[in-house]
Amino acid sequence: MDFNDSQEEAEFRSELRSWLALNAVVDRKATTDDERRNQMNEWHRLLYSGGWMGLSWPTEFGGRGLPLPYEAILNDEVGRIGAPAIPGVGFLGRAILDFGTEEQRRRFIPSLLSGETRWCQGFSEPDAGSDLANMRTRAIRVNDHYQVDGQKIWTSGARWADKCLLLARTDPQQHRHRGISCLVVDMRAKGVDIRPIVQISGDRDFAEVYFDEVLVPASDRIGEENRGWQLAMRTLSYERGLADTGVISRFLRVLHHLERAQADGELRTDMEFDTRLAGIRANVEVLRVHSLRSLSRRMNEGADSPLGSVDKLFLSQTEQSLHRLALDAVGARALYGDGGEGDWLFDYLFSRAATIYGGSSQIQKNILAERALGLPVAGAHR
Repeated sequence: MDFNDSQEEAEFRSELRSWLALNAVVDRKATTDDERRNQMNEWHRLLYSGGWMGLSWPTEFGGRGLPLPYEAILNDEVGRIGAPAIPGVGFLGRAILDFGTEEQRRRFIPSLLSGETRWCQGFSEPDAGSDLANMRTRAIRVNDHYQVDGQKIWTSGARWADKCLLLARTDPQQHRHRGISCLVVDMRAKGVDIRPIVQISGDRDFAEVYFDEVLVPASDRIGEENRGWQLAMRTLSYERGLADTGVISRFLRVLHHLERAQADGELRTDMEFDTRLAGIRANVEVLRVHSLRSLSRRMNEGADSPLGSVDKLFLSQTEQSLHRLALDAVGARALYGDGGEGDWLFDYLFSRAATIYGGSSQIQKNILAERALGLPVAGAHR
């Protein structure tokens, strides 16, 4: 397999680099959650106006209809210069594009892509995070509406969202993966209660969201009733994948900074540090090549593959190892923000959740054991 850019991809990358050099705001500090969110909204609108959002989405909905590698190139270049990550609307949009009606696509997709309407994802619950099928939030059909009751947790951006792509159980008599449907919920509807969660890093981006007799039009159900599990899996598969190239570029940026600081004598290092640094650099390079292989598989086989769990496991472990090393290298300076590039303490604290969010490492191993290797399901009758 040739991992190099084609002539067309190289021209696209060059055009993108020129645009980013003129437009990207790098390392602008924000002191509050609202400031960070406003900066992300501004970045979203800037990317959209430049024609960089929805590169692989259909042109009739505001995209550019390009192949998937162009999305990977965009994430790679943005991560390389340290600009804010590409707004995470791709996996939500794909759910609507793949499962929504034509009317829903035209109603929801353009404003999602432009950033005019802000979205969040209502999947995880207190007893159904990594075990998503254990959800208890219910949506009972009442004439031409659903009445939603329940709770979601770890909902990113809920405080600022206009819409929520919500999973709820519409048939409580069916077991686990069955009887689940997907609804688009107005976050300002009566009965929606949003409660921010303060994290160890001080960030308040996550929230608990309570639904108390919230009425949702049946016309805002995405896909068939009681068939929402396939949509959920498709959404999660798009949540990972293409964006990984941007994360890997950020890893490389951190490594470059550590190596430069070491060469300039700014870090107190020893043989143990050198060994850890070399090991992480090897991991990042393997991860980079593996992400390209995963992209090739996605193009040939589609997004629905349990092998995405390999990507998640390796990415999480590398992220934690890298930011732990960076924190050790910077030392006490990280406590008062004098570590050069980056917010080392914040990045380290945030990395601790990498093996939990998006499906814990234990669940990823179960998925690989059962769905990729065909091993017996724990507790199943033989």
